[in-house]
Amino acid sequence: MKSDKEEFKTAFKKRLYNWTLRLIRFIDSLPKDTSSLIISKQVLRSGTSIGANYIEAQAASSKRDFTNFLHHSLKSANESKFWLALLRDTGKADKQSVNELLQELIELSKMLGASILTLKNKR
Repeated sequence: MKSDKEEFKTAFKKRLYNWTLRLIRFIDSLPKDTSSLIISKQVLRSGTSIGANYIEAQAASSKRDFTNFLHHSLKSANESKFWLALLRDTGKADKQSVNELLQELIELSKMLGASILTLKNKR
């Protein structure tokens, strides 16, 4: 039987993975003009990096290494928020679609941030 910690990790990985799938589908639906292509490449890099760094954290060799990977994941999430907001505010993307992605990303970011604080004994 899995511990609560293990269940959280599994559920969080699935949630990150599903968010990334939604992001990829969203990016594929964007216009193909120059600015949309450039921004979409940026958000694709930062967005996919969130989950990739979280997965890397699971194989970390130390608590410090684990924390560093979570930091990278959180930084990528913050960068992704910026690119998504740009797509929304320039009218390049459907506002509702972006807002749904952003809402989930904000929640994921809060969980990453809380995990980092717990690891640093600041909670």
